[in-house]
Amino acid sequence: MAPRSDLFRPLVAQDPANPLFRFSLGQELLKEGAAAEAIEHLQLATASKADWMMPRILLGKAHLALGDRAAARNAFDDALRLAVAQGHEEPEEELRALLATL
Repeated sequence: MAPRSDLFRPLVAQDPANPLFRFSLGQELLKEGAAAEAIEHLQLATASKADWMMPRILLGKAHLALGDRAAARNAFDDALRLAVAQGHEEPEEELRALLATL
């Protein structure tokens, strides 16, 4: 069975500026253990919308998987700010727990 990231690679190739395609590809790459490759896609998704929390959470997790605790903290801090502002309680709890490990 092909990795799910293969579903999104052609979409990104057709429309590389599309933040939803980039987010989806980054998400699948992270699930597949390809954190280094996921970062580029998650960064683009993060930069596309100032109030989009999820790519920031995944970006932090990708950095954490690669051992870059400072970059992970920055991404998690940004995501936490958005979770609080938007009233997302479960992500807020998850982010506080993740930040407590850094």
